[in-house]
Amino acid sequence: MQTEVLRAFRFTLDPTPAQQEDLLRHAGAARWAFNHALGMKIAAHQQWRAQVQALVDSGVEESAARRRVRVPVPMKPEIQKRLNRIKGDPQKLPWPEGSIGPARPCPWWKEVSTWAFQSAFIDADQAWKNWLDSLSGKRAGRKVGYPRFKKKGRAKDSFRLHHEVPKPTIRLDGYRRLSLPRLGSIRIHDSGKRLARLISRGQAVVQSVTVSRSANRWYASVLVKVQQNLPDQPTRAQRANGTVGVDLGVKTLAALNRPVTLPGARETLMVPNPRHLAADTRRLTRAQRALSRTTKGSARRRNAAQRVATLHHRIAERRSTYLHTLTKQLTTRYATVAIEDLNVRGMSASARGTVEQPGRMVRQKAGLNRSILDMAPAEIRRQLDYKTRWNGSRLAVCGRYFPSSKTCSACGWQNPRLTLADRTFTCQPCGLTIDRDLNAARNIAAHADAAPLHSTVAPGTEETRNARRAATRPTTLRGGRQAVKKREGTGGQPPVPPQRSDPLTLHPPPRQETAKQLTKGPAHERAE
Repeated sequence: MQTEVLRAFRFTLDPTPAQQEDLLRHAGAARWAFNHALGMKIAAHQQWRAQVQALVDSGVEESAARRRVRVPVPMKPEIQKRLNRIKGDPQKLPWPEGSIGPARPCPWWKEVSTWAFQSAFIDADQAWKNWLDSLSGKRAGRKVGYPRFKKKGRAKDSFRLHHEVPKPTIRLDGYRRLSLPRLGSIRIHDSGKRLARLISRGQAVVQSVTVSRSANRWYASVLVKVQQNLPDQPTRAQRANGTVGVDLGVKTLAALNRPVTLPGARETLMVPNPRHLAADTRRLTRAQRALSRTTKGSARRRNAAQRVATLHHRIAERRSTYLHTLTKQLTTRYATVAIEDLNVRGMSASARGTVEQPGRMVRQKAGLNRSILDMAPAEIRRQLDYKTRWNGSRLAVCGRYFPSSKTCSACGWQNPRLTLADRTFTCQPCGLTIDRDLNAARNIAAHADAAPLHSTVAPGTEETRNARRAATRPTTLRGGRQAVKKREGTGGQPPVPPQRSDPLTLHPPPRQETAKQLTKGPAHERAE
């Protein structure tokens, strides 16, 4: 099925020293334009608050005063018109009255593309809208804070350029160079053959490009409108392989009920966790300590900060590459990919507590939180979401409160006494003995609900609350009491009725499954 989708092609730039200065100049201009637009919005908001407070002081109710006062917040058209009136032209004399001095804000505007200003104004409008929608309840997920100014050295250096599609100025010069407006032709590290061929066939149209800097690398993300063939159904090989259940964890990145093949490795049910952050912890610690010993504003501090940023960037790139390899294997090999709806925010919450009630084992919990965030479960789900639609497979989501680790994948019996320290699940009624993560993967594959093919999830629905970081703290009731937080195995009737254990009943000795038997599939799928 031919569908028009937006795709981003990411290229690593190799600019010359002069081009690096131009890129930094454009990033600074975009940062200034964002702060300029946000400053005008904040000024209008403060004026509105002052008028409301004046009415409240005069005896008017606050709700009535809020409805009565109307102060329009300037948006992109008004901000751009005002800036055009006061910025002047440094190449022409005389300048407009009042354009010299503090009233003339950006005398260097001729040196950068006008799209850097306009895209920053659009971003400021979107940031303001996100805050208002979150404040009024229109936006799902955690609350969006009040928009903040971007500070040089803390905000990421980035800018976005657009062009007129009938007269494109963002284009590839061959396979190894990318042409950008006002920046010229910049060499790229990797080949642009794939994008160039799509454009030459008329299957892709460039919309914009976002240029950003991470550590010492510059990247260009070219947004393209592509005519893509999205499969209506899984392939014959995918249907033959069936459903794969994915149980994410820290000890192993993913436990699967069916095998995958990673580069340089054999087929496996247990995808190892590379622990990219832990691998570079010693180097990162030394670099951060060296940074803390420098003087602010010195050249030595800039060099030390560059080393820290390079290490963080290398960790992020390695993690991204590994996750993309895994998710591509899952979505191209199987017809359905089943995962759990994990509450990442709750899993990685701090245990420090409060002054009145201090937490326990805070340092150990902080290390666990780092390991959870290092495996990036939300990023895995995001990649599976769009890659399943691109490859004809489906994404199935298992309920958040389904006890996948405590339920036997063969008979449905539940072990309520299973703790996190127990790495092996033993079923007393049927005698199944299996790794707890493999048992959870089988249960996830059997009980997950598949979404319709090519379906788009509406914001605020139950399925996306993990990515939107659902609230994890118990709701405070009247009188200071707190609502009971749901635990695993207490949230509704599971598909298989739980069969509680009876310690007085004798059962046959458990059977131990070998690795060869585990590779063949679940116990209830084999003929015994």
